[in-house]
Amino acid sequence: MDNLSSQAIFVYTGPLADEAIKGRFTGHETFPLRYLWLYKAYKEVADAGKKKHRKNPFSDPDAIATFGVGKNMVNSIRHWALACKIIKDGEDGLFEPDDIGEFLFDPESGRDRFMEKEATLWLIHWMVAGRWERTSTWYYAFNYFSERKFEREDLVKSIRNLCTERGWKGASETTIKRDVDCFLRSYVHRADEKFSEDSIESVLSELELISAVGSHMYEFNYGPKPNLPEGIFLYSLNKFWNNQMPSQNSASVEILTYSPGSPGRVFKLDEQSLVERLVGIGENSGGCFQWTDTSGIRNVSRVKENIESTDLLDLAYADN
Repeated sequence: MDNLSSQAIFVYTGPLADEAIKGRFTGHETFPLRYLWLYKAYKEVADAGKKKHRKNPFSDPDAIATFGVGKNMVNSIRHWALACKIIKDGEDGLFEPDDIGEFLFDPESGRDRFMEKEATLWLIHWMVAGRWERTSTWYYAFNYFSERKFEREDLVKSIRNLCTERGWKGASETTIKRDVDCFLRSYVHRADEKFSEDSIESVLSELELISAVGSHMYEFNYGPKPNLPEGIFLYSLNKFWNNQMPSQNSASVEILTYSPGSPGRVFKLDEQSLVERLVGIGENSGGCFQWTDTSGIRNVSRVKENIESTDLLDLAYADN
């Protein structure tokens, strides 16, 4: 069973199985995520929470001076910080640090305050491509889009058709095109693209999950992803399990490879690459998961209950 032939089986599983779900295709103001934006967002929100008279650092009159960017970029920083769970909505229109923000950037215990570790890039990718709510194009492209090689217009058309089918009237063709452009610039710097600040600082392009092919084509890069830390893989597996099949004790290789929101989809791991990781999952996860291969039936079992996600994430940063 190959990646593309299997996709049709899962088109309406995952988030799109919910007819009431809405897509979101705005918020980034066309700016891909840049280095240090997430840390800046966390710091300003955390600092604001310590003050007697709290303010929203993104709407404060001094926001442009505080972040050192224009108003649209301030809005983009807020969007990406929310999408990556660095901050979260609080009371009275204010914000609070979220769990990933604390994990990465806490002054005392933060694992990667200046985003110097490759594990953090993979974690950020999981946050935007493994979760539907704020980055629908990112999730759709990695989990539902059927083409391995494609042109920009192919992805625009596919999302537009989805919006029409679901009756999402707020997503105009122009909005979708801008969202797809931002998505592609997040992962790819084309050789024929004019030099720009965006092309230098696009965080996720280092992962090489999408390549430019010729002058107009793009291609998803399937394969083993040797630079994907085991802790990030395990964290994503556990999150997928909690979101998609919380009551199940075991999952097949096919589900973990091809289902929307699965590690196989989000990280573009082919089936063999996924199996190579799963074979050692018992030892690598400290006994949280177990691999079985009996008479050709290959499954992973979740052995421990209430697995702490941060414990799995810590595995990715333990040797750094």
